[in-house]
Amino acid sequence: MVNNYNLDSSTFNSLKTVSKKMFAAISKQLNVNTAYITKKSETEMTVLSSYNHDEEIIPEGYSVEYGGTYCRLIIMNENNALNKANLTKDEVTRQLEVTDQLQVKGFLGVTLMDLNGEVFGTLCVMDKEEKEFSEKDREYLKSMADILSHIIELDQTKYNMTFLNVPIIPITKGISILTLQGIIDSYRAEKIMQEVLSYSAEHQIDYFIIDVSGLVILDDFFPHVIVDLVKALQVMGIETIITGITPEIARHDGSNKQLIFSKVKTVPNLESALEYIGFYLLEK
Repeated sequence: MVNNYNLDSSTFNSLKTVSKKMFAAISKQLNVNTAYITKKSETEMTVLSSYNHDEEIIPEGYSVEYGGTYCRLIIMNENNALNKANLTKDEVTRQLEVTDQLQVKGFLGVTLMDLNGEVFGTLCVMDKEEKEFSEKDREYLKSMADILSHIIELDQTKYNMTFLNVPIIPITKGISILTLQGIIDSYRAEKIMQEVLSYSAEHQIDYFIIDVSGLVILDDFFPHVIVDLVKALQVMGIETIITGITPEIARHDGSNKQLIFSKVKTVPNLESALEYIGFYLLEK
């Protein structure tokens, strides 16, 4: 399966965080030492996140060629699962090099998919002792995989949003526009600050127009990054003009005066911003 999103393993921060919180419960419920998630690429399986209760069996980053993995057997199985009481005695798994390397016996794994039904990898548990896993155990692990599918969707969405996070539009030499839409969380705020300042220095910007007409104020929280960005641009000698202030933003700033105290120029729309700079829009 080709990863349509082309995310590398380091991108799945939410999946790693959530899975680590789930692994201890999974380990206790199924009475196993190790629980882990793998991510499938075209040629190999890589352990994205792992938990080892007593003895480290599977470290994070552990990678095996796809053809020689238990994961291949899981994904190829019509039930999308593999249940073995003793890997070293099973006719198929005992021949795999990974079985000799890991020296594990009890194993249960299920296919991990995204919400589009595409194979992401696997969710597995293993132990150095023989383990008889029941159908109930398999259903339990499958339910955990279903939960993680939603987290995969979250990481994929965040990845795609990075291409829309900082839409900078050049107008002419020294003048550019930043259009901010939707909700700005801490991750997006950091990216906005970093990219706008880098862009400004690289392109020798004199005026930056920031349009906030599409900004969403959530839980009465005004994104402080806008004020910080204005101040940083001022330090760099760049004048900032804010357009598109909605009644909601105006009411909010009327209370906390973040934009007022930053002494930033505000105008109703883009045309007014360009006129302030010295440009005029002429009808053809």
